[in-house]
Amino acid sequence: MMVCMSSVWQRGSVFSARLRKQDWACSLAGLSYRYYSTKTAPQIPGMEYQDAICTLNTLQTNASALEQVRRERSHPQLQLQAMRGFLERAGLTVEELDHLNIIHVTGTKGKGSTCAFTEQILRSYGFRTGFYSSPHLVQVRERIRINGQPIGKELFTKYFWHVYGRLDGTKDAHGGTMPAYFRFLTILAFHVFLQEKVDLAVIEVGIGGAYDCTNIIRRPWVCGISSLGIDHTQILGDTIEKIAWQKGGIFKPGVPAFTVKQPEDAMVMLRSRAEETRCPLWACPELEDYQADCGPLHLGLAGQHQRSNASLALQLSHTWLQKRCLPGLEAVSVCTSPCPGSTDKSFPSTSVENTAGRQVASFKPSPIMIKGLADTEWPGRNQTLKHGAVTYFLDGAHTMRSMQACVHWFRETAAQHERNSSGPVARVLLFNATGERDSAVLLKLLVPCHFDFAVFCPNITEAIASCNADQQNFNVSVENMLTRCLDNERSWHLHNGMGNTKGTQLLIEDSLVPEKKADTLVFPCILSALQWITQGRDSVLSDSAKRDLPVKPSAMAKAALLRDAAEIHILITGSLHLVGGVLKHLDTASS
Repeated sequence: MMVCMSSVWQRGSVFSARLRKQDWACSLAGLSYRYYSTKTAPQIPGMEYQDAICTLNTLQTNASALEQVRRERSHPQLQLQAMRGFLERAGLTVEELDHLNIIHVTGTKGKGSTCAFTEQILRSYGFRTGFYSSPHLVQVRERIRINGQPIGKELFTKYFWHVYGRLDGTKDAHGGTMPAYFRFLTILAFHVFLQEKVDLAVIEVGIGGAYDCTNIIRRPWVCGISSLGIDHTQILGDTIEKIAWQKGGIFKPGVPAFTVKQPEDAMVMLRSRAEETRCPLWACPELEDYQADCGPLHLGLAGQHQRSNASLALQLSHTWLQKRCLPGLEAVSVCTSPCPGSTDKSFPSTSVENTAGRQVASFKPSPIMIKGLADTEWPGRNQTLKHGAVTYFLDGAHTMRSMQACVHWFRETAAQHERNSSGPVARVLLFNATGERDSAVLLKLLVPCHFDFAVFCPNITEAIASCNADQQNFNVSVENMLTRCLDNERSWHLHNGMGNTKGTQLLIEDSLVPEKKADTLVFPCILSALQWITQGRDSVLSDSAKRDLPVKPSAMAKAALLRDAAEIHILITGSLHLVGGVLKHLDTASS
């Protein structure tokens, strides 16, 4: 989520005075204090959706919800116990969730893409699909999709107040407790899918697996694990084995599970978890192993790393379709009735003894499956947007392995665009990272891309009061975000052998700019960064509704390269929240 920096920009000045690092806390706290309210927003006629979002946002800062999070980090087993209680207070039961015919997917990298492929394939067969994912890019409604589309504002508002009202009405009998933000949205998604009578629900795990609130699911139809790596170490552990243990927590007795190729230590742990749970676990074949009449399979999502996600999606959708055809069968080796899943009749055994992580056989994908893979869209992941002379390359990579994949994709794709350019191309990096992630490690991987400029900004969409409530985040201060941007700039300089940048300030009017180096810049919001990078060459950003923010003349002088280039190529990466903030400005349909 973004933070809206309301009222930060004042006429003729920024923050009312020259911004010094040591002054941020007092200057910005006074501007953002009004967001730290936990009072439920009133329902104003005509504003019901925004009221729902503002009320939802109180669950980020609600004192009882934050206390739950702190307590459960020490005793994670309490998370599912608490989730069951909130589910029941919302009028739902875990037994009802069994009727959603769930596909449950976890992983470190690629779980969202895997879910997107899977949902598209099954929707292509005519099934009514539900899809729950996180985080959202622009609007929170993106997290809850029916038939591939975010639920509408009216539907979101209706179901939000249903669920919130029940929880709020019972909180006094439960010590005043309300579920935290993600937990509430998970309950809301289950409620929406049940009310809208979906044929299946594709559920993406939030963090981990074993203690994630989505793991209240008892009887999914099939489970999947995408590529594993090191992330969220404070919650999941600092080794691949510990992380694999958490991810394997979604395994259920007798429920087939599939995984992509994993590091050996991770695979050993997944096998152990599967045997312990009596879950049949299979490893997916390479995408090249699927024999299709049309030749190599084409994917709607760019990037070589998407091939393993697509293979996992084929296995998940194939298994779901086989079960749909043969209800009530616990173990199947041959499909004895016509099934839309594929032209191949094979089906993996659900016997634990026969699997132990062995590779499952490939099959011949049906034409509908092939079309589903090709039609899949998943914004913000290896996405390219061309706006005249400016091309945006967007990827929310935020782990070492995902950034490696991002760099490979960008260098290959940008090179193709450069070959078609009519003249010189300027390359710009727009970067931010959040949470506990090691920005220095991620930035080091980006150095070989040879950017002309590296630009840093926090996940603040723009500096005006009308900022979208969907993108507000109260869990990190503006001071901390800006400090991190300057730290990121210093890391970039060190990786490029450019020395220390002590004393660097934000590139805004009435504020200092780097005196010696012109290749790095720090801006206080996403819009100001984009406007400087594009230099008026993207009409979407030059819209009269988007105020041009004042930048010091010395900073503008450094932009000659951008103005003179035939094209500008911008890689936006490091955070899905950053990517979402950029899309809010570039894609009017999404906002």
